[in-house]
Amino acid sequence: MQVTLLGTGCPVVHSGRRGAATMVEGGGARLLIDCGSGVSQRLVEADTTGAAVDALLITHFHTDHLVDFYQLVISSWHQGRTRPWPVYAPRTVLDHLAAILAAWEPERSQRIAFEQRNSHTGLEIEPHEIAGGDCLSFGGMQVEVVEVDHGPVVPAFGFVFRVDGLTAVHSGDTARCEALIAAGQGADLLVHEVMLHREAPPDAHRSAATMGNVASYHTLSSQVGGIACDMAARILALTHFVPPDIDRAALLSEVTENFDGPVLIGEDLMRIDLAARTVIWRDLHLRSL
Repeated sequence: MQVTLLGTGCPVVHSGRRGAATMVEGGGARLLIDCGSGVSQRLVEADTTGAAVDALLITHFHTDHLVDFYQLVISSWHQGRTRPWPVYAPRTVLDHLAAILAAWEPERSQRIAFEQRNSHTGLEIEPHEIAGGDCLSFGGMQVEVVEVDHGPVVPAFGFVFRVDGLTAVHSGDTARCEALIAAGQGADLLVHEVMLHREAPPDAHRSAATMGNVASYHTLSSQVGGIACDMAARILALTHFVPPDIDRAALLSEVTENFDGPVLIGEDLMRIDLAARTVIWRDLHLRSL
């Protein structure tokens, strides 16, 4: 099983962190979690394309997790996709994506008529509504859907991926969630969102009430290590940094107060191979993780 952090950012625009997106590969399946800003470009940078993705899983209805959906569909068609897009998502998201497709229908029809390609099946969507407790299968990979706590955004989901005796957990956006901790017990890898509250103080644009509300439905940097410990996860990888600019040393020190396993400060295009026990990011190659 390989997990690639394609986008580790949040709604705040950042030159080094694209929007939320993670790729999970194993059991003959290549799955994409979320399609935030820049996902199509990040897939190419990760030596693949949207055309090669077997299914898209969306965690919840927030722009930073699905804003590049239509770009993903169109770019994948240009990359040669000739099969429909299976999309697994909450009903709120599926309804929104249907509206997006309807809004762009004249553009697609024009492309299809004018370009006269062999197939336009790659522009079609196969919607699948998901709910907490669902178990999905993609080749040799099993995916458990877990409803998480993202405050007023209901429903919101995390996912537990299992293949060849390996387990990876993706939190989605959530506050501490006991259901996710229980479902992911003993995971080889926990990919978890994090909010660094001390680095996002109130200012002229964000009141104390604003920041308090934001913190209430995310996981604070002081909490995430304890979550990994309680899950008995082997490795913790942090993503979806709020805010995107972070003091890495301070964050690592804080998280390791409660978790004594390996901690990865996630970066866009960081690839974690659980079977080979390696991490690759740019020129960095870590083995025996």
